[in-house]
Amino acid sequence: MEGVTIDSENKGFNITRLLSAPVELVWRVWTSPEHIANWWGPEGFTSTIHAMEVKQGGEWRLTMHGPDGKRYPNKSTFEEIIPQQKIIFRHFNPDYLATILFEVKGKQTLLHWTMVFETEELFETVVKVFKADKGLEENVAKLEKYLTTM
Repeated sequence: MEGVTIDSENKGFNITRLLSAPVELVWRVWTSPEHIANWWGPEGFTSTIHAMEVKQGGEWRLTMHGPDGKRYPNKSTFEEIIPQQKIIFRHFNPDYLATILFEVKGKQTLLHWTMVFETEELFETVVKVFKADKGLEENVAKLEKYLTTM
């Protein structure tokens, strides 16, 4: 269950992780700007949230600050929200669709996060050049660590 699975046939990758926190808490740290700013992004990155309207059609804008000092503006729109069950958002540049599922497992939460890219070429670039699969794994690790502080 650990690690990122590459699905090159479907131009994407996914990760599944059992989190030691109840779904209500996991949902809150995923959907509250004041929480997500504390864990979003790969290792060494920080984030500034500019807008986060967690509703269908809502906009999510943030700037990721890399360890190299560069700033990476991000823009997404939420396509589907089912509280404490599902978040689907479309990210722009690079273009991908992210689906995050939250499943109750007693006092824990099974998180399943999938990213599917618009084209095969884009998928190959984000994996080979930008190591986005590794970044996703680091992002989930930061989420896990943040949850332990709650």
